[in-house]
Amino acid sequence: MRPMRHLAVMACVAGLLPLSFSQSTATPQISPAAAESHVGQTATVCGKVVGERMSKYGVGGHGRPITLDLDKPEPNAIFHAVLFSSSSMTEDQLKTTYDGKQVCVTGKITKLAVPTIMASDPSQFQVQATNKP
Repeated sequence: MRPMRHLAVMACVAGLLPLSFSQSTATPQISPAAAESHVGQTATVCGKVVGERMSKYGVGGHGRPITLDLDKPEPNAIFHAVLFSSSSMTEDQLKTTYDGKQVCVTGKITKLAVPTIMASDPSQFQVQATNKP
């Protein structure tokens, strides 16, 4: 009888393990200002695009890097979201696409000049829907 009890307990524990792991893997959503204290961690940073620029040159088959300043523009930037453009986007299209929009980027926060997430996969980056009155 004792082995059956152990088997039942093991089955319950095994059934609960995926739940505990799924809760611990959720990425926190933070502001650009809070990213400084999360360097080295994976998080989702959401903020308003207040500056954008595109490199003249592509990087190793990833396309041209686009750097977005969130919440504060250069020279006082507090966070950069870097994504890669696979298309030939113009500077005007870049401004129209991102300027003033609320965006979220998910990934590991690194510290370059300011905290930065480099989003090499489009699924890491989202432009938030804007509510129209």
